[in-house]
Amino acid sequence: MIGPGTGGRVYLACGATDMRKGIAGLSTMAQDVLRQKPASGAVFAFRGRKGDRLKLLYWDGQGFCLYYKVLERGRFP
Repeated sequence: MIGPGTGGRVYLACGATDMRKGIAGLSTMAQDVLRQKPASGAVFAFRGRKGDRLKLLYWDGQGFCLYYKVLERGRFP
């Protein structure tokens, strides 16, 4: 299975996130900024400054998964 099933929680970090951050940096943001446990099974979404990049951090029970999407045109809302 790729990604979480239905019914999971999704947390969106407000504002722009430094897209150079990897799993460790985004996990720290989930804990310190969003006040959630990174390994809770929830999905944590982080948007880049220009709005054309999105990273999703997810704990699948064995380790962290990091999904990274870059739009060729347009921006995420």
